[in-house]
Amino acid sequence: MEYNACTITVFFEDPFWVGLYERWTEEGYSVCKLTFGAEPRDYEVYDALLLHWRELSFSPVMTVERDTKIKLNPKRARRNATKTLSGPPMGTKAQEAMKLQRAEKKEACREKSREEREAEAERKFRLRQEKKKQKHRGR
Repeated sequence: MEYNACTITVFFEDPFWVGLYERWTEEGYSVCKLTFGAEPRDYEVYDALLLHWRELSFSPVMTVERDTKIKLNPKRARRNATKTLSGPPMGTKAQEAMKLQRAEKKEACREKSREEREAEAERKFRLRQEKKKQKHRGR
């Protein structure tokens, strides 16, 4: 999978600092949320990405059209970064992706607990059947 672009946005979401890692690929857009404790330094954010890359849980890929941007003048890029920081921290695309990821995890958890509950009921049923057989063997 080839990544076309990646961004990480670090912001304060009471009571923790949160990093929102967004990536655009040829298939679409996906997002991952990293929670930091205290305010992370740049190298801590970079280390978190490098050391825990395989453990990151990205949302399912959403098909989103990405603007193809031309290379900006450094001054304009700085102005745009300042403007982005002063606005709301998470875009609606990222929120949708995170919501979709939470829904999938919730469904997987429900499925797992349902299977465990059914397996436990089956085990108890077999145990009762065995007890019945044991009672009637001596007659």
